[in-house]
Amino acid sequence: MPTYTPPLRDMQFVMHEVLHVVDDLTAIPKHADMDVDTINAVLEEGGKFAAEVAFPLNQSGDAEGCKLDPVTHEVTTPTGFKEAYAKYVEGGWPALACDTAFGGQGLPHIVNQCFYEMLNSANQSWTMYPGLTHGAYAALHAHGTEEQKQTYLHKMTSGEWLGTMCLTEAHCGTDLGLMRSKAEPQADGTYKITGEKIFISAGENDMASNIIHLVLARLPDAPVGIKGVSLFIVPKFLVKQDGSLGARNGIYCGGLEHKMGICGNATAQLVLDGAVGTMVGQPNKGMQAMFVMMNAARLGVGNQSLGQTEVAYQNALAYAKERIQMRSLTGVKAKDKPADPIIVHPDVRKMLLTAKAYAEGGRALLCYSAMLLEKEHSHPDEKVRKDAGELLAMLTPIVKAFITDNGHISTNACMQVFGGHGYIKDWGMEQFARDNRINMIYEGTNTVQSLDLLGRKILGNSGATLRKFGKLVGQLVAEEGVNEKMAEFITPIAILGDQMTKFTTEIGFKGFQNADEVGAAAVDYLRVAGHLVFGYFWARMAQVALREIAAGNTDSFYLAKVQTARFYFAKLFPETATLMRTARAGSKVLMDTDAALA
Repeated sequence: MPTYTPPLRDMQFVMHEVLHVVDDLTAIPKHADMDVDTINAVLEEGGKFAAEVAFPLNQSGDAEGCKLDPVTHEVTTPTGFKEAYAKYVEGGWPALACDTAFGGQGLPHIVNQCFYEMLNSANQSWTMYPGLTHGAYAALHAHGTEEQKQTYLHKMTSGEWLGTMCLTEAHCGTDLGLMRSKAEPQADGTYKITGEKIFISAGENDMASNIIHLVLARLPDAPVGIKGVSLFIVPKFLVKQDGSLGARNGIYCGGLEHKMGICGNATAQLVLDGAVGTMVGQPNKGMQAMFVMMNAARLGVGNQSLGQTEVAYQNALAYAKERIQMRSLTGVKAKDKPADPIIVHPDVRKMLLTAKAYAEGGRALLCYSAMLLEKEHSHPDEKVRKDAGELLAMLTPIVKAFITDNGHISTNACMQVFGGHGYIKDWGMEQFARDNRINMIYEGTNTVQSLDLLGRKILGNSGATLRKFGKLVGQLVAEEGVNEKMAEFITPIAILGDQMTKFTTEIGFKGFQNADEVGAAAVDYLRVAGHLVFGYFWARMAQVALREIAAGNTDSFYLAKVQTARFYFAKLFPETATLMRTARAGSKVLMDTDAALA
């Protein structure tokens, strides 16, 4: 049976010793009273909920799955899920970072982000039910009318109602301009919506009294393509004027997907049969509102893979210390045993350190991104808000794609540590690999994220945002450039930082002549950019750890951080050289292949 221990010490290190988040938070009026003890206390309790309530349901939920009643179209979630959600609501967890105007606790995004990392480690399938509600809440908070906010946000904040996002149709995934769902205006200002949506996570369940679906559909006179898409609130149960529930709406579950992973989450096929909806935002401007939810979801998906990487690493490390196989190549290590623990073998350590480095690097990036989100929405200085928003927009596809790709590498490596036992369900490792796999696909595949990064976020503004991040790298290089103890961490990011300018310019020039060149280079480009970002944070973490060691701190945590940073730069970061070479190979070797793919 797998186990899970919330990584509170590492979260505290990133937040308080590396990023100094309280200093930034107290500069924001609504968080002026925030302090380290409050953040730590909340996350300690959140860790207990994740480990003691959500985690014990992970394997059983995966084995049992969800059940659809074909007559009533109602879905029953795995045993214990509904009761765990009731405890979640009772504890006030849905309201953690929500607006106090709607009953929220108003805590910083970073607290909610760290809490959700632990929930994702504990049980990604269960966590997706309340997790999607945060995205729906954010979209309505940003673009809903006052009446819509008052009608829905209080109940979504309390957790009484859940929320979803309904985009995908059988013939249209990424290319949402192809959608066929229709919205017919009614005399009372509502719309009757008809169509079918697929792959709707948490689309039907028995955990809450109502589900607030945000649905994309087309008006009768809508322009062709993505510019003709509108967004609608379509509740499972209609809501009366007094806020109570009314009649069942014309939206129901027509089927559940049978999936590779996240089996405890109801991935629904939803049928809209004249469902009553109200418009969010302006006609044909639905993507503006939906992007609030989609961008939040992309950060959330990165957090899902961070959670899977962490829990897989913890279990692989424990197993490697106990499992004995063969002797060390340099001589017997466990003289009292017939063989040595497999942790003595170099490649086992490589697999473990890969997962550890990617988990801790991802945690630093996600915490930093959560602070950018806080600044973008709430900082009193307009320039700070603008800069934070631009930097977060660039980092979002890296969070989504780089962290989920790394999660795939890590969960598979950790499963490999177990050998044949990793392939057996009892140990839980194959579930971590299966559950993580969806994260590379949904909310825009990682290729789509790569195109977004290179095409929109980098070349779209001639590299201006990339240069802003480059300045952060440059400041760290200038600060530590003469420190010999930091050389192995600073030199690689200094070199790559310089190379990125030429690399980006070269790809951009080729792309100007032939757009396929951008498509051919994008995935490799994002991974190079991901390593630059991870390298920056690993250098900062090493900087803090080395200073603590130099000051006489004997806590082994800091030595472990330096050793992991050393591994990352020696064994993982160097793939950037290969990636730049393959990116420069161009599109011809991909596109001039009609005979090969005939």
